[in-house]
Amino acid sequence: MSDIGEGASREQAAAFLVANPELRFIDVFMADLNGVLRGKRLRPEATLKSFDAGMRLPRSIVSTDIWGNDVPGTSLLFESGDRDGACLPVGAGLLPVPWAAEPTAQLLTMMQETSGEAFDADPRQQLVNALDALAERGLRPVVAFELEFSVLAARFDDYGRPTPPPHTGKARRAVDGRIYEMNELDAHAEFIAALYSACEAQDLPLESVIIEAGPGQFEANLRHRANPLQAADDALLLRRAIKGVAARHDLLASFMAKPFSTLAGNGMHVHLSLLGDDGRNLFDDGSPAGSGVLRQAVAGLAVSAPEAMILFAPHSNSMRRFRHESHAPTSANWGYDNRTVAIRIPASDGINRRLEHRIAGADANPMLVLSAMLRGILHGIDAELVPSDPVEGSGYDAPGRALPTDWAGALQAFVDGDILPQAFGPLFARVYEACKRQELAVTDERITDFEYDTYLQRF
Repeated sequence: MSDIGEGASREQAAAFLVANPELRFIDVFMADLNGVLRGKRLRPEATLKSFDAGMRLPRSIVSTDIWGNDVPGTSLLFESGDRDGACLPVGAGLLPVPWAAEPTAQLLTMMQETSGEAFDADPRQQLVNALDALAERGLRPVVAFELEFSVLAARFDDYGRPTPPPHTGKARRAVDGRIYEMNELDAHAEFIAALYSACEAQDLPLESVIIEAGPGQFEANLRHRANPLQAADDALLLRRAIKGVAARHDLLASFMAKPFSTLAGNGMHVHLSLLGDDGRNLFDDGSPAGSGVLRQAVAGLAVSAPEAMILFAPHSNSMRRFRHESHAPTSANWGYDNRTVAIRIPASDGINRRLEHRIAGADANPMLVLSAMLRGILHGIDAELVPSDPVEGSGYDAPGRALPTDWAGALQAFVDGDILPQAFGPLFARVYEACKRQELAVTDERITDFEYDTYLQRF
């Protein structure tokens, strides 16, 4: 079984507390299905108990909807007495929180049953399960995440809508992308420097920060990890760090998939290579095209993509990214060094041969994104699937397996799927469906300002 504790030890925590006597609080949390961090703020002296029996939280906290409401029908709530699970420390253990107003540290956990058995509704457990399935076949993924996000003013306009960063003009930012522009990096120099410092303090391997295409839009690139659990933890904790550092600089950082309707949204790109037990990159066979295993992996990702879409684009707003020539793919196609397709094979030497998965939004749970990818890759390898021809030119005009671009359709594709519901197991499939159906129902009941503007006085 994959090691879920990777360095999170009671001894490390005790030494950390001794070395940091000024600490006032410890934030102990886990990620729910939506990737929202939920937990408790503890006194330092109470934290070590989490390393013994785990911090107790209701199992149903995993399945709360995006607003934090209970979701009936999951079997985790009233049907089972809403009993506790045990949240056990994982990852790097205690880490400082440099952006906090008071001396604070944080501790990432994942939920297990109080009996010690795995709890398959926990998204990190799903990643553990997927990695175990690959390990049984002698396969070891190497993974790196890229996250796009928007930096905006901390204040909203009179309609509750986001506003551009304070140093820029509203009209200019509404139409101006400023891709890779150094002047924009200079304007955010203090924020970026503080972000790098925070990442160094938390051992987050932030490699680069660039300006992207939307107003105040950035991309943060993490270095690859040989431990995919660590890579997914990195992505989850990087989001917290970026939001925290931005708030200290009177800014709002958001990973909302589509904050502006006419401009590019925020994506989550995942780079992945696959090693054998001997450490050899199985995607490399010495040829420019890459190995048969690479093509099987691509085929598996393509065939599973429609039913994985609700994991890659889990919210109503998520679906707004997927439009023609929007920098987000609309078909599960692939190609070499082509940023218009869903699965890109970047130009590289053989030893670094990898694929880049470009479907997921920055608002997705990185644990579930990577789990779905690994299950798709494993399916492609096991079934020895053959992909379609690689796309040359625009992926938007090329044939390919269509991705669901409406929320309800994406959810139904998962429910009716032949690959992922079975791989994730009945508990997860039931809990996730119930959570998303509740969010869908609440969203559908809302009457928007646009509807009032359009219909109220005309009819």
